[in-house]
Amino acid sequence: MDVDAFVAVRSSRWDRLRDLTRSRRLSGPEADELIRLYQATATDYSRVRTSAPDPTVLTRLSNLLGRGRSLIAGAHEPGWSDVVRFFVVSVPAAFYRVRWWTVAMMLAFILIGVATAWWTFTHPELLAAIGTPTERQRYAEEAFASYYSTYEPGTFATQVWTNNAWIGARAIALGPTGIGPIYLLVANAMAIGQAAAVLAEFTMLDVFFGLILPHGLLELSGIFIACGAGLKLFWTWVSPGPRTRARAMAEEGRAMITLVIGLTVLFLVCGLIEGYVTPSELPTAVKIAIGALALAVYWVYTLVLGRIAVRHGETGDMRADQLEDTVAMAG
Repeated sequence: MDVDAFVAVRSSRWDRLRDLTRSRRLSGPEADELIRLYQATATDYSRVRTSAPDPTVLTRLSNLLGRGRSLIAGAHEPGWSDVVRFFVVSVPAAFYRVRWWTVAMMLAFILIGVATAWWTFTHPELLAAIGTPTERQRYAEEAFASYYSTYEPGTFATQVWTNNAWIGARAIALGPTGIGPIYLLVANAMAIGQAAAVLAEFTMLDVFFGLILPHGLLELSGIFIACGAGLKLFWTWVSPGPRTRARAMAEEGRAMITLVIGLTVLFLVCGLIEGYVTPSELPTAVKIAIGALALAVYWVYTLVLGRIAVRHGETGDMRADQLEDTVAMAG
């Protein structure tokens, strides 16, 4: 398509739409004309984007359509109802749709972590590669526990939060490669497995689980969610189903943005537990119970609210009225 010729032919129509959107009051015929021009311009926008995606023309038409939509449908002012709906409908739907991917990542993580711990523990040369006997003993008896109490709780909680959020965001962002999420999962599983092997060497697995489980139950679940979501993106690219690959990736990508926001809140809770509960003087059983309760709340939130939302057609993607206007085009 010759975009210059197309613009020359359509400009008068676009200018008329611009004038109507700037009018303070519209008569009945003018309102009808506005709707007709809006629909025609939406078609023009789709044709330009499909056949000759000129950024200048697309920006002009997008602005026109935005002003026209606000006049036709009324401007939407986000309010508390939108925030509530987002966290009661959109986020749990996004979590629910990756639940089986999450479970698969959890099982893979446990398998890799346990295998790494056992293999390292039963092979002295692997333990030696981690450090000298003195260094390993210092790590098991001092460094492992002091990691959770070196910093002021608020500062430590913030550091944990931002670090986990960054790992989760990378797992999803690298999802289309198919390699990034797997690498992050394996790397974390092996690191925890090696730490467990060192503490097992000095018969301190009770300390290991007593410090890992309170925050780790939810924190690691967040990593499983992120890695599973990343691989779901990869699978969407491989097998988009009845949708075009571009549309499938766009829809799933927007849903993943919703999931990332939900994960940010989840990791905030993890940070608070790791900063204030894990290093506290509470009995170990109580600390683990707090972590287990946080994990249970996540799964109830996902399985109950998420199932309801998905049954009503929610995916975590933006609502239809928040998406740009498009008209189906053939050819």
